[in-house]
Amino acid sequence: MSGYFELKRSGDQYVFNLKAGNHEIILSSQRYSSKASAQDGIASVRQNAPIDARYERKTAANGSPYFTLTAANGQVIGQSEMYSGTAARDNGIESVKANAPAATVKDHT
Repeated sequence: MSGYFELKRSGDQYVFNLKAGNHEIILSSQRYSSKASAQDGIASVRQNAPIDARYERKTAANGSPYFTLTAANGQVIGQSEMYSGTAARDNGIESVKANAPAATVKDHT
């Protein structure tokens, strides 16, 4: 089963999640003020996901590894969940690379 983007409203704003084929969230967006901006964010994730240099591998204050995906201009376009270890985080990055480029959009707005 392929991954997909789930686009939804959050109050008066829009957000999306990239989900793997098993329906687990692998990347979450920032909040957008318009649906069109959120759709542009999805397009940016699709474009930037295959490029390893766009991933920033980070560690939270509590020691949990996570990652962000950035656009060419350095702006963060998505963030992962917190992982139990660096290997799990790196698997999450590989999942985004594999799923995002061809992921369909499920529009729940």
